[in-house]
Amino acid sequence: MTHEHINPPRHEALDHEYMHTHGIPHAHDHGHTHSHEHTKAVLNRLSRAIGHLQSVKSMVEEGRDCSEVLVQIAAVRAAIDKTGKLILQDHLKHCIVDAAMEGDQQAIDDLCEAIDKYMK
Repeated sequence: MTHEHINPPRHEALDHEYMHTHGIPHAHDHGHTHSHEHTKAVLNRLSRAIGHLQSVKSMVEEGRDCSEVLVQIAAVRAAIDKTGKLILQDHLKHCIVDAAMEGDQQAIDDLCEAIDKYMK
């Protein structure tokens, strides 16, 4: 275990983000804990998608063919969608199962709202 895990940042918002980033279970306002099995995989996928998107930006700056740019944008969108799917699966298997067992209707309502926004 690194020193970083023993003494996480002290600012409340950073603590919360730190816990999410490092897959540390923690409570939210809705009472259940978040334990994410695939945090590292999600972060890796996001990093690759960011790198790919930066490449697409360079293509535009270089004046590359529009159809090539569109194909690459489609690839970035697919990568983001797959990342969202992984996050949703992780949330359902862990957080929502815990929330349902605890009778936490707010967590389920929050998920429904998030799905509505994600699927627009």
